[in-house]
Amino acid sequence: MGYIGTHGVAALHKYKYSGVDHSYVAKYVLQPFWSRCVNLFPLWMPPNMITLMGFMFLVVSALLGYIYSPGLDTAPPRWVPFAHGLLLFLYQTFDAVDGKQARRTNSSSPLGELFDHGCDALACTFESLAFASTSMCGKDAFWFWVLAAIPFYGATWEHFFTNTLILPAVNGPTEGLMLIYVAHFFTSIVGSEWWIQQFGQCIPVLSWLPFISDIPMYRVVLLSLAIFGVIPTVTFNVYNVYKVVKARKGSMLLALAMLYPFAVLLGGVLLWDYLSPADLMRNYPHLVILGTGLAFGFLVGRMILSHLCDEPKGLKTGMCMSLLYLPFALAFTLAARLNDGVPFVDEGLVLLGYVAYTVALYLYFATSVIHEITTALGIYCFRITRKEA
Repeated sequence: MGYIGTHGVAALHKYKYSGVDHSYVAKYVLQPFWSRCVNLFPLWMPPNMITLMGFMFLVVSALLGYIYSPGLDTAPPRWVPFAHGLLLFLYQTFDAVDGKQARRTNSSSPLGELFDHGCDALACTFESLAFASTSMCGKDAFWFWVLAAIPFYGATWEHFFTNTLILPAVNGPTEGLMLIYVAHFFTSIVGSEWWIQQFGQCIPVLSWLPFISDIPMYRVVLLSLAIFGVIPTVTFNVYNVYKVVKARKGSMLLALAMLYPFAVLLGGVLLWDYLSPADLMRNYPHLVILGTGLAFGFLVGRMILSHLCDEPKGLKTGMCMSLLYLPFALAFTLAARLNDGVPFVDEGLVLLGYVAYTVALYLYFATSVIHEITTALGIYCFRITRKEA
């Protein structure tokens, strides 16, 4: 069964991307730099290839983290955080240049937007793993992924309703990524052990602060990201969607229903870890984040496709495909608890099954949609198709 119907094909032909970036850093510092960088790429190179190359930098970064810090709780050599920072900087650059290359070669298309944002959704997963190895946060690595995924999903959801991707004056793709790669570079100087020290030891001038002075530095960062980054961002997402829905006299409940699959995914994985005798997030952090990140990528990709095809607002039942494995995983976990903590099937194997399911689901979705869009628009994914004047 295809993902794009007749109405969707017509919508794809009419679709035009709309986005606004209010970041002063991007406007006055990074945009001039990216405009020069795009000239380094030959005119025959397709924008989606640049996107894929940038994404692969983060895959390599996550692999380095796994090799030198398998449990995300041991300090890697200091050159590894430096490599993480450099690879993240290259990812940000390539991610910005691909759109400029599309305009430069007159090859912009809805597929480019889907491909770009689809890779960005998966980038949340691989960069979370890379930063977790830098900060030695162990099982708390999952929360770094959560704090990256929530605003990304919120921005995608807002874009679905407002038809314009609005990045505020301080935003994740610009200032957020800059802070992360600066943190990587800083860690290459002081060592990863710095992140697990108490906040008062890391920053003695602020040791007088109550409550947080005895908390590990990486947890203070997590708390700060949640309070000053995620909560305000999501609040604006909800407010902007509410204004649009109210103006169109639509249903806010239908709009909020699109958040349901992500909320269930997040809640289901947290419940699985809570009930698990194997302490999944401590012993298998890479597998938990990878499997959940791919399910998240499917959710984001499905929502973007709905936007491109101008589908009706509201819950897309197909998005719930990403949730089908969780009841089986929870059943195995509950059975183990009822059997005095002895699992009938090794939980590591159950977790591997979860990753295999989400990999298969995501790859099937991605390849199917790419094939359908290229067929509908008469273009190629990794070859520039000249548009008629």
